[in-house]
Amino acid sequence: MSTFPFLSAEWVERARAIREEYADREPAPPIPVALNVVVTDVPTEVAADGEVAGHIDTSTGMTVLEYGHLDTVDLTVTTDYATAQGLFLDQDPAVVMQAFMGGKILVEGDVMKLMALQGQGPTPLAEEVYAKIREFTTPTS
Repeated sequence: MSTFPFLSAEWVERARAIREEYADREPAPPIPVALNVVVTDVPTEVAADGEVAGHIDTSTGMTVLEYGHLDTVDLTVTTDYATAQGLFLDQDPAVVMQAFMGGKILVEGDVMKLMALQGQGPTPLAEEVYAKIREFTTPTS
């Protein structure tokens, strides 16, 4: 199976396909949240300018991860590429808290909404989706 760097155009395209595959089975998130994400220190093969702007939106009843920023959000999260990849793919609340406390995650906006969302942890279906995504993600060196 081909693998792609985290957040590359090919990676996002494959993640979209998985989201569509699971769309009818995904339960509505208990906490609707819209957040913009800024990922810094991105390898040049992923983003020539070293940064990726994206968003995560659960307000429609399903989790949407896409490029670009939303106009109205609950919060904005900024982190470096390695931390973003670890947080998104590993889904480990302890790692999230450690990165936050270590200053690797900067949050502007409703921090309590982010903490509540993170505190719920991934569902078994979400774990299945993350496993599929990890399969086509190029391991970091």
